[in-house]
Amino acid sequence: MRFLEKILGKRDSKEEITMEKLNIGIILGSTRQGRVSPQVGAWVKDIADKRGDANYEIVDIADFNLPFVFTTDGEEPGIKAWHDKLSSLDGFVFIVQEYNHSISGALKNAIDTAGEQWNNKAAGFVSYGSTGGARAVEHLRGILGEVQVADVRVHPTLSLFTDFENGTVFKPAELHLENVNGMLDQVNKWSTALKTVRG
Repeated sequence: MRFLEKILGKRDSKEEITMEKLNIGIILGSTRQGRVSPQVGAWVKDIADKRGDANYEIVDIADFNLPFVFTTDGEEPGIKAWHDKLSSLDGFVFIVQEYNHSISGALKNAIDTAGEQWNNKAAGFVSYGSTGGARAVEHLRGILGEVQVADVRVHPTLSLFTDFENGTVFKPAELHLENVNGMLDQVNKWSTALKTVRG
């Protein structure tokens, strides 16, 4: 049988898994009124879509109306929809804004509201804040490690002072393009590898 499979070129299951296009979610990490994360997320998606190497989609945690974790019976439809969405994804790009040196409460709650749906997947970050959101991402890396998400090294950081007009209109400098693509390269490589672990 193996001789025939060699001649006919039958792929093993791991090879078939790695040949499939990845599904990468671009997660908006803020739910506040007047947030700028949709602008940043749309910019990242535009860059990503031009690559053609994966299926990219915006995932807005505000759409799921998630209750505070463990304060309800967990039967809300938004929780199931959130779990289903995460289960359909192979990797993530988090759009991260810095609040008091960390991530938003809404993003932490969204992470805590799921469990195994995160496991053995990869994540990259695009962050912004007065120091580029770097401190928030350092916190997020530790949180994601606990839910078995592998974070990548390349990390585009955006400044509220130079990449936003009046702090509200997103006008990124061209220099960020290289880092965004570098981050996506790593997310795709790790997501591909980890898909074989889950498969």
